[in-house]
Amino acid sequence: MSKHKATLPRIILSSVGIILITVVLAWGAIKGIKLLKENSQNANNSRTEISETTQTAENSVPEERSVEESVPESTVESVEESVEESFEESSEEESVPEPYVPVVYDYEPHAVEETEPSRLISWTRIIVDGSDVSSYEAEKEVNMVDWQSYAQEDGIFTFRGNNFRNSAVVGNVTMTEKKFDVDNSWMRWSDYLDTKDGSRWTGNGWTGQPLMRRWTPEEKAGFVTMYDWAKEKDELVEVIYASLDGNVYFLDLDTGENTRPYLQIGYVFKGAGTLDPRGYPILYVGSGYWSGPQNTSKVFVISLIDGSIMYEIPLNDPYAPRTVPFADGSALICAETDQLIYPTENGIIYIVNLNTEYDVEAGTVSINPETPIRWTYNIKRNWMWLGMEDSPIIYHHYLIASDNGGTLFCLDLNTLQLVWAQDVLDDTNCTPVLEIEEDGKAYIYTSTSFHGGWRAPMDGTAPVPVWKIDAETGEIIWRTDYICSTIEDLSGGTLGTLALGTGELQDYLYITIARIDDDWEGDLIALNKQTGEQMWHYHCEYSWSSPVCIYDQDGHGYVLFCNFGGYLVMLDGITGEVVDIMNLDFNIEASPAVYENRLVVGTRGQKIWGVTFK
Repeated sequence: MSKHKATLPRIILSSVGIILITVVLAWGAIKGIKLLKENSQNANNSRTEISETTQTAENSVPEERSVEESVPESTVESVEESVEESFEESSEEESVPEPYVPVVYDYEPHAVEETEPSRLISWTRIIVDGSDVSSYEAEKEVNMVDWQSYAQEDGIFTFRGNNFRNSAVVGNVTMTEKKFDVDNSWMRWSDYLDTKDGSRWTGNGWTGQPLMRRWTPEEKAGFVTMYDWAKEKDELVEVIYASLDGNVYFLDLDTGENTRPYLQIGYVFKGAGTLDPRGYPILYVGSGYWSGPQNTSKVFVISLIDGSIMYEIPLNDPYAPRTVPFADGSALICAETDQLIYPTENGIIYIVNLNTEYDVEAGTVSINPETPIRWTYNIKRNWMWLGMEDSPIIYHHYLIASDNGGTLFCLDLNTLQLVWAQDVLDDTNCTPVLEIEEDGKAYIYTSTSFHGGWRAPMDGTAPVPVWKIDAETGEIIWRTDYICSTIEDLSGGTLGTLALGTGELQDYLYITIARIDDDWEGDLIALNKQTGEQMWHYHCEYSWSSPVCIYDQDGHGYVLFCNFGGYLVMLDGITGEVVDIMNLDFNIEASPAVYENRLVVGTRGQKIWGVTFK
């Protein structure tokens, strides 16, 4: 209801309501009378065909003929036309949704003494058109003021959904029994990829979240590789899943059936990738290990019209300060500037002007990418690694990310100048999450892992903090520590991304922390957002998977997560009590995504599951 309507005196609203009710009843009575008149020769039969509304109107006028005879025909027609016109106008007004208008809060990030970038960063470098520049000013300014308007279409477009990284869920679930519906769930096989160093990569791993997209009939009509049945299916939601086995799978959310042939790219894909949030049929995905014919790693831009590779960024980049050419994180696309923004593990943030053109009627999509703008840096703790494995936040024109050397930083994308940098102690693999509180203040929630040999020996233990951080200054609001062990190449601590509750779970955040109490065990923990106080925890096999919050038809909240034991667990979001557990057969490092009543996640055991709720 609009504000000016909400301020009308109650007596006026009541009067209007009485008038409307009277008109509706009169219109119904007139309709009933006309139907009786037109079918007077078979009144008994016609009475069973009259709508419920008409029957109600008849019952309110016992002597139909006397009423009909007392109303002149011209008056009946005049009232009928007037009422029908008002109903048509009302229907038209109700069918046009109000445009979404974002609430824009002030955000002016700046450093304080403890977050001066020079404390942690030794140098930065900007490369434009292949040459170093001392200063930079963006020709087109990035400006993402909220998360709700990041994607313009229906789906899950990137890791944790959007530029705030706050959700991998679309809609609510409908549960009467509050169980996983095993009988109506589906499973599809994935594969494995052997790389030249002798490694075997199976199924889906960390971070491994599926993407989803509800395509329109017009969009599907132009897809060359999509099967006819999928094009013809109403309301098709397609699961798009890049996997460790070097393939990208395309599945029907409802059944798990292949909607088109899978793409055999031949590179290890750890991360989720990104769909174009403008609705363009483009997938952006980076590989996460030395693989492919050249035994290297790349970022791929793939047409979802015909499956062709439109563009590549080789990550064995001569400008890179680190020789690990991986891209485990998920990029963001700025719709306003038509740019791909991709932090990578080689220590470079790539900004690519795409010059995209999409013609839905012709079924064509193209890009004409310019030479990437590169921002890179080095850290003062040279015994640690630089480079970024997480997925970036963008708020207004500022990028926030963590690196492998324990630095959480804020970068102005319009000038490529560092604003602040906070010490987060260790190799950070989880993605930070941004939330704006009711007063318009923005905060970051994040954690880190335990890399053996940096803060403690490989066979030792170290604190793994969970932080709430002021997004403007980088200052720490609160910190809650957990003591973890680690294993070489299989870190302890936090690798999954935090889940922030909403609705009745508004006060809670949820985090999985690996290797608490034992190398193969861990906790899902619920913390109070305002204080960092632990509200409850659930102890089980360790987890690298990111939890998700779902809400049922009554608004009650649950937290779901997967673990090393192969279990999908549903807990009550407030109490932490177990609601249901489903065995998915093998280690689950990947993070699930939920679209209405279906959850999708892959396992290291080469299975992709579509789990239904009942």
